[in-house]
Amino acid sequence: MSSTNYRIRAIDDLGAVDAAQWDALLARDGAGNPFLRHAYLHALETSGSVGAGTGWTPQHLTLWRGSGAQEQLVGAVPGYAKDHSYGEYVFDWSWAEAYERYGLRYYPKWLVAVPFTPVPGSRLIAVDDAARAELARALVGAARRSKQSSLHVLYAPSSQIALLHDEGLLVRKGVQFHWHNREPQPYAAFEEFLAALTQPKRKKIRAERRLVREAGVTLERIPGAAITAADWSFFYLCYRATYAAHFSTPYLNLEFFSRLGQLLPDNLVLVLARRGGKRIAASLGILDDATQAQPRLYGRYWGAIEDVRCLHFECCYYQMIECAIERRLAFFEGGAQGAHKLARGLDPVETYSAHWLAQPQMHAAVAEFLQRESASLEHAVDELAEHRAFKMTTAGP
Repeated sequence: MSSTNYRIRAIDDLGAVDAAQWDALLARDGAGNPFLRHAYLHALETSGSVGAGTGWTPQHLTLWRGSGAQEQLVGAVPGYAKDHSYGEYVFDWSWAEAYERYGLRYYPKWLVAVPFTPVPGSRLIAVDDAARAELARALVGAARRSKQSSLHVLYAPSSQIALLHDEGLLVRKGVQFHWHNREPQPYAAFEEFLAALTQPKRKKIRAERRLVREAGVTLERIPGAAITAADWSFFYLCYRATYAAHFSTPYLNLEFFSRLGQLLPDNLVLVLARRGGKRIAASLGILDDATQAQPRLYGRYWGAIEDVRCLHFECCYYQMIECAIERRLAFFEGGAQGAHKLARGLDPVETYSAHWLAQPQMHAAVAEFLQRESASLEHAVDELAEHRAFKMTTAGP
């Protein structure tokens, strides 16, 4: 179909797009997740977690076909003009420093991602391949016409990265750690999962869980619809405590989490830890819709107000893996970084991003850097894979 049949529209407020149209498009895309739902992204804006004063200015791109009452949303890109590089998890601080050394401005830049959330998923959300190809061309064309220093598309599927590479973007690889349920017969219980691990790893996990129990801690998993306002307040206290421990400021506010509880209750699970009847820690997981072909659980936020050895592992990994097993989910994604996750049954998985820098010399320099980085990363992933927690004699998940 000719590009003349499409219309591109830039928007700075997701409220300008009908939620039902956005979510219907996402459902047809095939690489969606709850973080790309209209309710999630719009809650970031309406809560003030992104927007004025945050360094995240909404700069979405939409693709339309038809006219009048027949106009249909056929493509969308969740984008933000960034005044810094916080909350991205694909680090480009050295690129910004290089710009500064040469007296050039790196910010603002254009970022295509879910704010504060290193979850892989569609970034060129489209109704079909033709619309996606048009969306890729439109995105890169808009970046070239803009006054921003660069375009960065993070955690996109490899097929979308290939489209962007064809448009002149550079490809960057990364690594995350994901838990995979067994195929074709999913694990029936956590102990069955442990049985698939090597004896030292199995022993280590059991010892860590025992330490939590012996500290007098009990755990409860609360489905989203049952999470109360008091639960959200306590969770947010824990969430803030995590940032305070690292001398940092949290990105998200209580209003955002409260809105999430109201708008996406079926996609949430809250883990609460208690000792002596007192709540001492919490972690939040986000679930795919049951309609997904390979539904998964995403471990996201955590915090504690008392220090208990191994409680982080219990709340953030073991409770989440148990939840995934009980719900017969295909995957649990444990978030960015953390080779320690290997010992807990998660495996290294490559992720992809695409980058374009307007300054030709800088673009060329980054291209050379990424070649070296990619070679090192491939070697590191191979080494990590050799340290999987699963028995060598087991086919594994």
